[in-house]
Amino acid sequence: MADTKRETERKFEFTPADGKRAGKARREVPDLTGTAAVAAVSDQGTVDLDAVYYDTPDLRLAADGLTLRRRTGGKDEGWHLKLPVSPGVRDEVSAPLADTLPRALASLVRSRVRDGALEPQVRLVSSRRLSHLLDADGALLAELSIDAVRAERGGTAASWTEVEVELADGVDPALLDSIEKTFRKAGLRVSDAPSKLARALDETGAAPPPPTADAAPEDGTAGAYVLAYLAEQRAALIAQDPAVRRDLPDSVHQMRVATRRLRSAFKTYRKVLDRAVTDPIGEELRWLAAELGIDRDQEVLLERIRTALGELPRTLVIGPVRGRLRVWNNSRRSDSRRRTVAALDSGRHLALLDSLDALLAAPPLRKHAARPARSVLPQAVLHDFDRLAERIAAALELEPGGARDLALHEARKAAKRARYAAEAATPALGKPAKHLAKAVKSVQTLLGDHQDGVVAREALRGLAVQAAAAGESAFTWGVLYAREETRARLDEEQLPGVWADATAPRLRAGLT
Repeated sequence: MADTKRETERKFEFTPADGKRAGKARREVPDLTGTAAVAAVSDQGTVDLDAVYYDTPDLRLAADGLTLRRRTGGKDEGWHLKLPVSPGVRDEVSAPLADTLPRALASLVRSRVRDGALEPQVRLVSSRRLSHLLDADGALLAELSIDAVRAERGGTAASWTEVEVELADGVDPALLDSIEKTFRKAGLRVSDAPSKLARALDETGAAPPPPTADAAPEDGTAGAYVLAYLAEQRAALIAQDPAVRRDLPDSVHQMRVATRRLRSAFKTYRKVLDRAVTDPIGEELRWLAAELGIDRDQEVLLERIRTALGELPRTLVIGPVRGRLRVWNNSRRSDSRRRTVAALDSGRHLALLDSLDALLAAPPLRKHAARPARSVLPQAVLHDFDRLAERIAAALELEPGGARDLALHEARKAAKRARYAAEAATPALGKPAKHLAKAVKSVQTLLGDHQDGVVAREALRGLAVQAAAAGESAFTWGVLYAREETRARLDEEQLPGVWADATAPRLRAGLT
C-alpha cells in the first residue's frame, strides 16, 4: 500500500567567499528563533540515512525531475517516489521497505520507464541533524534538516552539506521567504539543484539530458515550431499518466486534451508532417482518448446533474433522488475507472508512447517544414477556421432536433481543432493567433455546453426509467430533463451572436 504527502520545501547550501558551490565543509546554520512565526527550535537529534536511487541507464526519471529511492534509516524508511508539482513542491508517494520495487510505485513510473530496466544509479549516505521549528503554541511549523551528504556513483564520489526546510501541512509558504532572508545573511543561498539526486548526478559527471519538451525552435521554420508543440504535448501525455493512476482531480481531462492536441496537430499540419507516419499514430491517440473519455465523460455528467439538482427548490425533489444518482454513478464510475487503468497498463499504450518518441527523434518532415513558420502556419490555421465556418453554417440551417444536435456536435469538434491550431501557432504568430484562439474557444465552450446537455438528457431519461421501475417517483428527473431542454434552446439562440464575434474580420487580418 502506498501513501502520499505533499512536500513544500526549500534547499540551501553554503556559499564560499569565492562564490563557488560549497563542498564538504560544514558551517553553522543560524538560529531561526524569532524568524517570522518561529518561537522555538527543538533539536530532534541525528539520524543516519542510506538511500539508493533507481533510474533507467539513460536517466529518464531524472530528466523529468522524478526521484525514486529505497532508503533505510529514519522514521520513514522505505521506497519513495517524488513527483514534481511546481518549483519547491513535490508529491512523495511512499511504500513500505521491500527488496524489490512495490507494484504501486512501479505503475507510476511506467509511462517513462516502459520496458526499460530500473537500476541503482546513485547511493547517498547522509548524517541528518533534525530540528523542529515551532510557533508560540508549540505547533510544528517546519522541519529543519542539516545533512552531511556523501554521494557514490561507480568509482566517483562527492560530498557536501545541505540545509533543507520542509513546511508542515497548512503552513503559509511565506515562512520559507523569511527563513531565506535569515539564511542569506549567514552565507546560505538557495541551492541550484532541485534535489540531492540532481546534485549527486551533476557532481559525479552524470547529469541527465534536458526533457524533450524543453526543445525550442531555433531556425524559425514551420517544422521547428510544429515539432516543439508536439514535444510539449507528448510531455504532457506522459506526465499525466501517473496523475490519472492516482485519480487526481482533472488529470483524466488533461491527459485527454493532450491526445486531442496531438491528433489535431497531425491533421492541421499535414503539409509539414508526412501523413503516412502521423495517421497511424493519430488512430492510436483516438483509441486512447476514447478509453479516457469513458471516465472523464462520466465525471462531467455527474457534476452537471448534481449541480442542476442542487439548484432545484426542495419541493421539487421527490423521492430518493440523490441516493439513486449516487448508486448510478458508482456503478458506472467503477467500470470506467478499471477500464482507464487497464488502458494505461496495456502494451498498446506503451507502443503509442514509443511511436511518439520515434516521431520526435526522426520527424517525417515534408517540404513545407523548411519554410518560414509565418508563411505556413497561418494558412493551416485559416483552413481549420474555414472548416469550422462550414459546419456552423450547416448546423444553423437545420431545425431544432436530433439532426441539429448532431450537426452542432460536429461543429464543436471542428471548433476544438481550429482552437488548437491557433494555440499551436501562437508562439510563431503571436497575438493574432492568440486572439483567434480565444474567440474560437468561446464558440467551443458554448457548443460544448450544448453537447453536454444532449448527453445529460439521455442520462436523465435513463434515471427516470430506473426510478419508475423501482416504484419511485420519476418527477424530479423529468423536471431536470425539461431544464436541460430549456438550456439547450438558450445555447442555440446565443450561437449566432457568439459566432459573429468569432468571425470579426479583425481577428483574421493578422493571419492573412
